[in-house]
Amino acid sequence: MANTAPLLEKEPRLDAQPLMDPHVFLIGRPPLKQWLGFVTDLAVGEGSKVDTQQLADEWRVANAHIRELEKLEAGWADKPEIRPLPPHLEPLRERVSKDLLFHRAFRIVPADIWMVELDRLVVYQKHINLEHVRRLKDQLGPAPSDEEIFRLCLPFDHPQPPIRVMKTKNNSYVFVSPSNDLRLLGDTLFGPSTMTGQSQLGVISGIVGIVVGFSSNFLHAVHAEGRLVLNNGSHRAYALRDIGVTHAPCIIKHVSSQDELKAVAPSDVRKSPELYLQHPRPSVLKDYFDPRLRKLVDVPRKLQQVRVTFEVEETKSPAM
Repeated sequence: MANTAPLLEKEPRLDAQPLMDPHVFLIGRPPLKQWLGFVTDLAVGEGSKVDTQQLADEWRVANAHIRELEKLEAGWADKPEIRPLPPHLEPLRERVSKDLLFHRAFRIVPADIWMVELDRLVVYQKHINLEHVRRLKDQLGPAPSDEEIFRLCLPFDHPQPPIRVMKTKNNSYVFVSPSNDLRLLGDTLFGPSTMTGQSQLGVISGIVGIVVGFSSNFLHAVHAEGRLVLNNGSHRAYALRDIGVTHAPCIIKHVSSQDELKAVAPSDVRKSPELYLQHPRPSVLKDYFDPRLRKLVDVPRKLQQVRVTFEVEETKSPAM
């Protein structure tokens, strides 16, 4: 049964400080105005305390370094190393291949599991939550086995993050989770045969379901124009690289046309594919660790919330 207890046991103090998590931001690539606004609004929330001159100076230094990388590392993201899975991981691949969520999430374009080189993964996510990374590293330990790394990247048992549910009105429910993977999964219509036993509500003709939950959450990338663009799993990829892992199991979606790219790529890549697929030196995973391209910023912790509100209308219409 869902936990319907209030999220807050008492009213928060007006002077209470929000919980803060350290984030690594990639700087130098977004337009300067976007970078300043992003840090001011998201990271700090108090514009009067933001040193915009310092932020602009840091952005310019990072931007100059990117211009150097465009010459020194042109083509760095091209043709990244893709290895077959080692034989001892084949039983785990079989577990993923039989998973219903795998088939549902990766049915549009050909997809398979390979070992990928983490440093050369093209990234579009501009920041990493280091508190979440710490939890992942604690879960892994300092020297995880190949099997433990596989299960982190491709969790076919689908562990569910913490979640709380409240009925806030007669026609409204709220789902809250610390995981930003919480989302609306769709809607469905159940027939009366799905009910077991009698219902005190009445004689049931149908049940309309609004489905809220989490995605398959597999680490996966889009393979397009000779590059691998990380689509999901940035924090796990960062955590693995941070403990010295260079290659990891990853589901690769193979894209062969612009139409397929538009169907399976993340929204940032769909909007500006040239920045990720044609740029001589796009952002890659190793940039998160470059002190000239990263900035540490404390960000107020947020919870992901999904509100479901329904409306019922009863009318009479003429019989035909």
